[in-house]
Amino acid sequence: MSRSPPEPTPEALRSATWLRFFRIVLRRRLQRSFHAVRLAAPGVPDVSDALPLIVYLNHASWWDGALVPIVLDLLFPARRVFGPIDADALRRYRFMRRLGYFGVERDSYAGAANFLRVGRRLLAERDTLFCLTPEGGFTDPRVRPVRLLPGLASLIAAVPRATVLPMALEYPFWTESTPEALIAFGDATVMGRATPLAAKDLQARLEDDLSRTMDRLARDATTHDPERFDELFVGSAGVGGVYDLGRRMRSWSRGRRFDASHLPRRPADER
Repeated sequence: MSRSPPEPTPEALRSATWLRFFRIVLRRRLQRSFHAVRLAAPGVPDVSDALPLIVYLNHASWWDGALVPIVLDLLFPARRVFGPIDADALRRYRFMRRLGYFGVERDSYAGAANFLRVGRRLLAERDTLFCLTPEGGFTDPRVRPVRLLPGLASLIAAVPRATVLPMALEYPFWTESTPEALIAFGDATVMGRATPLAAKDLQARLEDDLSRTMDRLARDATTHDPERFDELFVGSAGVGGVYDLGRRMRSWSRGRRFDASHLPRRPADER
């Protein structure tokens, strides 16, 4: 009996053409659905180009899957982004294999073994950015304590060295009819097999680092102050329909440029 050919690797399936196409599609979708995508100060920590990068984040919403690839591609353009996804979801959305995702069977020894095997291989290349949501499911960003599945700590302990970077997400409503997409990074730390931490201590360190990053983002989010953030890109504003049509006509009649924002943005020289 002949054996079926092996499954193509995530590296082989990842397609630059598909990535370019979905960058355009997803960015337009985000701009229609959010008022702005904002990165909390001080921005992106310095990370070494000589080491692979692991970015792990809280799983706040369905929107994570659309937002995170666009943001990481924008902020780390020299990196190849890969990440695990539930195998059942990947079977429904097979195109995501072309974007660097690979399937993992949940709650099984074989799935955990495959996650570690693929993760170790990908992280052997220094231009890899390995992104994952180790909470294991959608979790409100206010839930404390933060609890992560053990796969991330096991992966870090299995690779020689990698930069590990926590990332926090929130999607609050501020002053517009569409929400803000808010992002914050924590401190980057080099970890790996040589890190002198027991498994339970490494797990606690990862949870604490992400929790602190989420707490800092929450404090910035509750101020409703855009000055605490850098705008990565601007999306939709205003109410739309007849209401905004009337506002637009009043602006034109006064010779002013129309700004649909409920609280118009100040010019850069006035900030």
